[in-house]
Amino acid sequence: MDSSIDILLIGNLTVDLTASGPMLGGTVSYAAPTYAAFGHRVGLLTSAAYNESLLKHLLPFGKLSLLPAETSLTYENVYSERGRQQYVRATARDIRYSDVPVGWLGAPYVHLGPLSHEVNASEMAAKFPQARLMLTLQGLMRRWDAGGKVLFKRWFDADALKRIDIVVYSEEDVRHAPEYTDEARRVCQHLIVTNGRAGGTYYHAGGAMRYDSLEVQPRDLTGAGDVFAACLLGALPLLAGDVAKAVRLAGKLAAYSVTRSSVESAPTAREIQQEMANVR
Repeated sequence: MDSSIDILLIGNLTVDLTASGPMLGGTVSYAAPTYAAFGHRVGLLTSAAYNESLLKHLLPFGKLSLLPAETSLTYENVYSERGRQQYVRATARDIRYSDVPVGWLGAPYVHLGPLSHEVNASEMAAKFPQARLMLTLQGLMRRWDAGGKVLFKRWFDADALKRIDIVVYSEEDVRHAPEYTDEARRVCQHLIVTNGRAGGTYYHAGGAMRYDSLEVQPRDLTGAGDVFAACLLGALPLLAGDVAKAVRLAGKLAAYSVTRSSVESAPTAREIQQEMANVR
């Protein structure tokens, strides 16, 4: 099936409440400009408040299909002597397969980027058998109490994980379940566990490959994992589908992202060309 896009990106953007005011956030908000930097035609399926002003920041990076809601998914980080605690202040709509525009169903690459269980990964895993499908897992590992306090929730669907080509999460995402990676590597086709400036590990076919990052002076660590994942998937068509090379490339490009903030975290065309040449 032909498609008007190369990469279908599914997940809710977030409104992050900060001391400087509301900021655009969420996996899709970092991934969309990253895919655009690689030259891909991006289709972004998200839900937000019908009058959400932050949506305008995503419009330059692809086609947008909005599921209007009363509120946008809203997060707030509260800091104390005990560290950071995250809260959910509002939610948007869930996203189902039936919400995908018909013209996007044939996209060759699909990125599931849930932030609050809004994407049913088990359903989606069965619906794109011809696409290269990637899941960034963090949003499935969260729940929140009546006051909005974000807590850990273990999600493990072996059947879904087997169907998904690439699964990405950070060591921080599963720190409350230290056994998770040993279980996941047995069922995932390609599993990447990131560890910030220390790089991370790529698991495939019973083996493990460490990858490195770059030494940079960080400005803002927010979104680095999302940029990493988008660089990985976005590079695959340019690297003949070689996941190991794409992982090494993504590790380098994600380092550049922490020297900038918000949608500017995406790699530049020059950075992509430079690190692509090194990987090849």
